[in-house]
Amino acid sequence: MKKYILSLDQLNTMVKEFLQQFPSGVVILRGDLAAGKTTLVKEFVKFLKKDAEVTSPTFSLQQVYGDKIFHYDIYNKGLDHFIALGMLEELEKEGLHFIEWGDEQLQQLLQSAGFDVATIDIKKISPEKREYEVCIN
Repeated sequence: MKKYILSLDQLNTMVKEFLQQFPSGVVILRGDLAAGKTTLVKEFVKFLKKDAEVTSPTFSLQQVYGDKIFHYDIYNKGLDHFIALGMLEELEKEGLHFIEWGDEQLQQLLQSAGFDVATIDIKKISPEKREYEVCIN
């Protein structure tokens, strides 16, 4: 596990390090409302030079940026709905899969199914800075 305390303009440092260790797989993003989960996904998309408008998939459940960056939000419907829709099959696609609001149950399910899983916990520590706790399993 590695911790970072960064402002928005410093995020690319963490993104670069992260991608060197974890170029594809499932990334579970956890944090309170407005902690910066979608903002972090925006930074990954920008770093990977994808020209896409990144928005929270809260109501659509999934957004796709380019052909290898996938973004999910299970806040409204929960894990059971995510599974019932067959979204686990989506995770088999090559690329990075960011899941907002995933919990330990999802992490264990994915790991037992053989997926590579990383977690990033985001905590707002000031209006300008966030703490990112990164764990690559």
